[in-house]
Amino acid sequence: MEIIVLRLGHRLPRDERISTHVALVARAFGANSIIYSGQHDSGLEASVKKICENWGGLFHISYERNPLTFIKKMKDTGFTVLHLTMYGISLSDKLNALKLHKKLLIIVGSEQVPRDIYEFADFNISITNQPHSEVAALAITLDRLNKGKKIDFRGKLSIKPSARGKVLEKK
Repeated sequence: MEIIVLRLGHRLPRDERISTHVALVARAFGANSIIYSGQHDSGLEASVKKICENWGGLFHISYERNPLTFIKKMKDTGFTVLHLTMYGISLSDKLNALKLHKKLLIIVGSEQVPRDIYEFADFNISITNQPHSEVAALAITLDRLNKGKKIDFRGKLSIKPSARGKVLEKK
């Protein structure tokens, strides 16, 4: 399955940490890339590229000025659009239907999401209908789509699992 995450409305300096976490979760849980809109942030791009250099993986980050045009283009190339929102239908109710799609564009918001996003989405999905973090929603969604499968990366650094302590291996 090809998965692209679209982060809407990145705002400096307010969203620096959260957008980085969205990118880290996207990478670690199996997405192929993240596209972000809002304010351009070369620091965010450099941070994600550095993570990939050190920890491995073929994950990409890029900026998109016009997210609505990008969403339309992705739909035209066969992507199914999944918008994560607390106002959506439960992920559990739609998970099997989502797994049938080979190409997913997963949208996570920041500031108030424009109504057009809800209309363009093929699925408006919620993890819970309570206020929650977009980072958590993305992690749960990707984990369930990938059936909890561990994703292995080959990079300069890796963590050796340990019951106690921290074991970092350099390659």
